[in-house]
Amino acid sequence: MSSFRLSLGDFLVASASGDLVPWELQKQAAEKFALSYRQVEEEILKAGLLPWRYSRNRESISIENQLKLVKSNVAIVGCGGLGGYVVEGLARLGVGELLVIDPDVFEEHNLNRQLLATFKNLGKPKVEAAKERIEEINPVVRVTIVKGYFGKENGVKLLENSQVVVDALDSIPVRLELAEVCKELKVPLVHGAIAGWYGQIAVQCPENNILQKLYGSAGEKMGIETKLGNPAFTPAVVAGLQVAEVCKIILELAISGEMSLSLINLLDMEMEKIKF
Repeated sequence: MSSFRLSLGDFLVASASGDLVPWELQKQAAEKFALSYRQVEEEILKAGLLPWRYSRNRESISIENQLKLVKSNVAIVGCGGLGGYVVEGLARLGVGELLVIDPDVFEEHNLNRQLLATFKNLGKPKVEAAKERIEEINPVVRVTIVKGYFGKENGVKLLENSQVVVDALDSIPVRLELAEVCKELKVPLVHGAIAGWYGQIAVQCPENNILQKLYGSAGEKMGIETKLGNPAFTPAVVAGLQVAEVCKIILELAISGEMSLSLINLLDMEMEKIKF
């Protein structure tokens, strides 16, 4: 393995532009050494080089941390308003493996706010559109899709290999089941919810039960978004914050165990953090 790394490393260093590796060079290396794009990407980062498409990450995310991202595995439960933006954000960030779970197909009313909803995609399963989109923007990412419902009966099996889970659901009962499964697996859960001009995010760590506190006494199956609707900008903002939380967890930059809820008010441009 050491001689393999040396020969590949020599090839990359000799051909790189400074310490940046263009995509065409990464593809050439994959073909020359009979490797996957992801294997080559890992070797690029181990050599202290950086794929060129991540060059705007480098002042915030070190090469060492970029390697942690490509080795990470994140599950996104729900691929609608929040989930579509989350999937794309994680792929562009460089997260190496994504599991995307959703039972639905795109309908016309999704077009106002869901990133992956297009006229061409109407009637197409949301998870299939997500996989196709990721292949277009970052072929290094391995995408596993599940076109089906998430629940307690299949949740542990679906999420057992996930490092972080993202809640992009619109059903309160299923959200609570997701929180219960993540608790059982001791996996961090990044919660997000949206309604009208407003949104919220929270992180359920294995040692807290914030989702139960927020929704445990709720009598309704759907959130207030059924009354307030969702314009285009709210899911984009909240999903971006969820992606940031996932990044912090993977890179161990988050405060472990803190139980708090961030409330976003886009009408007044205010954000409030409530600690429990």
